[in-house]
Amino acid sequence: QVQLVESGGGLVQSGGSLRLSCAASGSGFSLYAMGWYRQAPGKQRELVADITSGGFTHYVDSVKGRFTISRDNAKNTGYLQMNSLKPEDTAVYYCRLWGRGVNYWGQGTQVTVSS
Repeated sequence: QVQLVESGGGLVQSGGSLRLSCAASGSGFSLYAMGWYRQAPGKQRELVADITSGGFTHYVDSVKGRFTISRDNAKNTGYLQMNSLKPEDTAVYYCRLWGRGVNYWGQGTQVTVSS
């Protein structure tokens, strides 16, 4: 069993930056793909970015060039560096770990971008 704990959210002004972290307990972190999702009020949860166990990354168009996903397998931790934040980035951000028949979610961290 793996538990995921996100941190790093908060309130930031438009144009600012935040770095989210996703710390995983348990074993096997390096074997799984990892992704960051977000859910704004009244909207469906959407994928923001993901990274394979081999380090290949993918981003939704709205965050390309602004967000960077990364992982440190030695620390069992994933990251989402968010730059040039916009009010429309306001949401609860969730970390997900999946693969090989498993699927884990974190509890989420709130990101609020003021205009």
